[in-house]
Amino acid sequence: MKPNYKNWVPVGMILEFLGGAVLCLILFYVFGVSNVLSAGILKTILKIVFLVAAIICFIVAIWSYLMYRAFSYDGKRQLSKQVIEGVAEYVTLPDGGKGLDVGCGSGALAIAVAKRNPNAEMVGIDRWAIDYASYNLPLCEQNAKAEGVSNVSFAKGNALKLEFPNESFDVITSNYVYHNIVGHNHQDVLLESFRVLKKGGTFVIHDIFSKREYGDMQAFMKKLEGMGYENVKMIDTTQGMFMTPWEAKWMTLSGSAILTGKK
Repeated sequence: MKPNYKNWVPVGMILEFLGGAVLCLILFYVFGVSNVLSAGILKTILKIVFLVAAIICFIVAIWSYLMYRAFSYDGKRQLSKQVIEGVAEYVTLPDGGKGLDVGCGSGALAIAVAKRNPNAEMVGIDRWAIDYASYNLPLCEQNAKAEGVSNVSFAKGNALKLEFPNESFDVITSNYVYHNIVGHNHQDVLLESFRVLKKGGTFVIHDIFSKREYGDMQAFMKKLEGMGYENVKMIDTTQGMFMTPWEAKWMTLSGSAILTGKK
């Protein structure tokens, strides 16, 4: 049995934009070319609007398809696999220790860390919402079984309010999760995750740490140091570690980095 970690770019998104392009072209013909409307300002405006909308939808569909190919576990680039395995290399759990992967999705990172730390336990949590409907608890469990990993478990959870006591885990991990949480301060969400980290524990967070998403990360890192965290550093993953600078730009992943440190 082969694991199915899905793709970070849903096929449905590609089809939606392709469908949008086709619909806009139909409307362009009906209202801008045919005789449904008489020649005039309204017809000209609709003609331009629907043509521009069709072009935009088509461009986004192509971009989504290229992203899909880059992230595919079965494709040539396999960026998702490279990222997951690369992040997992930074995680070391003590024998008998316990780690938490926040926003585990299809279970890829939690399973990768568990495989590298067979004498410890990993827990993956996710809200598995409708925006990623193909990700769910049974999928994670099936992937763990396919990988032959038994020291990992999964449960539903919310990064905004983790249902674990303070200092419950030796390691906190996450991959491309927090920047997707809309309407909340991402630095505060990180602190909620760090709340459940044990004294002496480490965190390894890979995300898009752009100023737009996170604000001043240098100031945040200094804040962590002031709170007693040690060896806090940011490791840029867009300079050849996981992707080239050009890939980071066209994939809109500029600012991707691993935030790591010790409590």
